Amino acid sequence: MEIEQRIEQLSKVALFKGLTPTALELIARVSSEESHALGTKIFEHGDPGDKLYILLDGKVRISREIPGMGEEALTILGPGAVFGEMALLDEAPRSADARVHERCRLLTVSKDTFEDLLFLHKDLAYEVLWSVVRMLTQRLRETTDKLTFLSVTGKFE
Repeated sequence: MEIEQRIEQLSKVALFKGLTPTALELIARVSSEESHALGTKIFEHGDPGDKLYILLDGKVRISREIPGMGEEALTILGPGAVFGEMALLDEAPRSADARVHERCRLLTVSKDTFEDLLFLHKDLAYEVLWSVVRMLTQRLRETTDKLTFLSVTGKFE
């Protein structure tokens, strides 16, 4: 994949939305591609978070194993989706499993490389910080809306 294509893919990711073209190019240059066959487990609940994934082609199922019940699919992601992004921001282990639902191709950014990049480019670190704030604010609003809906419909008491 050409660097311009990587920049385009990164610009669509919530975590990187609004970054300058220079910032996106820096991240694109440290990204890499992976391909996975159907049924492959990309990571599982409890694994250390070591990279972010952007789905270029195919589908990935995010799920959790429920004791006594089996796998509970939380969502199925398609091209353009991002997952594992919180691994770039904290030290917590993976909160779910990611399995290939349909053969896929991924663009990845490793945590160590990303941290090195932010250390070397303080302007990039500042841009990413504000992008993360916007992303988390949006997620909090969505969660509040969902909780409000559940409360109003009596499904959450």
